[in-house]
Amino acid sequence: MVLAAAALALLTASCRGCASSRPPVHLNRSMFQQPKYRPQAESRFFYDGATMQKPVPGTVARGELREDRALYEGKDASGAEVKVSPVPATPQLLARGAERYRIYCQPCHDPRGDGKGILFQRGNVPTTSLHADKVRNATDGHLFDVVTNGLGLMPAYRWPIPPEDRWAIIARVREMEKERLAQAQPTEPQPTTAPGAAR
Repeated sequence: MVLAAAALALLTASCRGCASSRPPVHLNRSMFQQPKYRPQAESRFFYDGATMQKPVPGTVARGELREDRALYEGKDASGAEVKVSPVPATPQLLARGAERYRIYCQPCHDPRGDGKGILFQRGNVPTTSLHADKVRNATDGHLFDVVTNGLGLMPAYRWPIPPEDRWAIIARVREMEKERLAQAQPTEPQPTTAPGAAR
């Protein structure tokens, strides 16, 4: 038993670090020598001689089929801006909108939407108040277009903010507008009775 263990140790030690002029043995050679084209290489198979071919016209990448025009563009079938968001304002959507608003909108529009964020405070950059009539009276589709493509000094957020999050931000803005209007409404005084009046 001891002799077998010693022989095994010698055998494994002798395999280590041995150089050989013969090529290594590959049990499955096709894994190392595959018939393939490299990117930008010439091809004798295609008529144009290029390995990399253009996609077939009308090809849509997986996960990029956007049939719901209202959701992805803020427009209806005729191409007009939708008046109301196609996404229902659930508590989860409003929470997501508040979170995205803090990240993307608050630096310019400030936490309350008055347009007095850090850019206004430090750089005196004029920023639209989200409580202005032009914003309050705009359709949700117009707000979606502004967030998507930008307007004036506001940059486009097409790439950093997915469409669902853009609608969530719009829901948050509409909620802020409602809260502001509710605060501005004068409270009706409660009727008081004169002391000693009959009840």
